[in-house]
Amino acid sequence: MIDGRTQLIAHIGYPTETFKSPMIYNPFFAKRAINAVVVPMGCKADDYASFLRLLFKLTNIRGALITMPHKVTTLGLVDDASVSARIAGACNAVRIDQHGALIGDMFDGEGFVRGVLKKGRHVAGAKVLVAGCGGVGSAIAASMAKAGVFRLGLYDAFAQSMDGLSERLRTHYPTLEVVTGSADPAGYDIVINATPLGMKKDDPLPMNVERLSPSTFVGEVVMKQEITPFLAAARARGCDYQVGTDMLFEQIPAYLEFFGFGTATSDELREIAQISY
Repeated sequence: MIDGRTQLIAHIGYPTETFKSPMIYNPFFAKRAINAVVVPMGCKADDYASFLRLLFKLTNIRGALITMPHKVTTLGLVDDASVSARIAGACNAVRIDQHGALIGDMFDGEGFVRGVLKKGRHVAGAKVLVAGCGGVGSAIAASMAKAGVFRLGLYDAFAQSMDGLSERLRTHYPTLEVVTGSADPAGYDIVINATPLGMKKDDPLPMNVERLSPSTFVGEVVMKQEITPFLAAARARGCDYQVGTDMLFEQIPAYLEFFGFGTATSDELREIAQISY
């Protein structure tokens, strides 16, 4: 029941039709008797900068979850940000501190890495390809570097995004081997689609799946459906994989702590989630 004491967490992005967070957080809040609610808010890019500041004028706002297409923009709108967010060049969470400052953080990458580790895969020393260097791809690359990968391949159709991420990674991880410019998955232990390809019915695949080895672990960030065409093609080649919502479940405990709601395990969240596609 929403009442006058309910704390709001805005889930901001555009479009909102694929949002899954409300179907996870809100059942969790109900189970724990926490008077809070996650509310989807569709905001187009042109309106976002003014909207974010205005949103945090509300007296009952607790924080905001940020998704496409606003993650990169958010880093330039907050007053302070975590190291992970600065390396990623993006934020996917914002809260206001006791002094009224907006604090940004990034949990996509941590959630993705935790999901891979939970499935028994080794990240330290691995060769990893990240296709897509926007907000989520940059976050995953930053967390993979933090986890100690040996080689990190980056590809994005927009060279500026790819090159900028490469430069930030080399600055913070000077011993990491970073290669750019190719989405060829051959020779990689872990391959990740961090592009939006797969959100629309007629999207092409993000890479040539015939170049995937059956031993390669394949990850996806698109959440419009559980098994995207990319994952289906990788599965057909015998690859183990991680679906888009796995990243979401694994990062939510960090979000809860960030917003001051305690914590939870990903298994607990899965048991009570009411996700539909």
